[in-house]
Amino acid sequence: MRFLEALATAFFRTFGITQPSDGALRRAVWFLFGLLTLIVFAIGTATIIVFHNM
Repeated sequence: MRFLEALATAFFRTFGITQPSDGALRRAVWFLFGLLTLIVFAIGTATIIVFHNM
């Protein structure tokens, strides 16, 4: 969980987003984790489809 919190904090600092409180940070970490998982799944699915159709 600390790794995900570090990634979220780096994301907030990189884009100049206001740092959330502790409770909001935990929710933001899970939200960002969900988005990253969705992106990786979508890219993987697209890759499989492209290579399958070649």
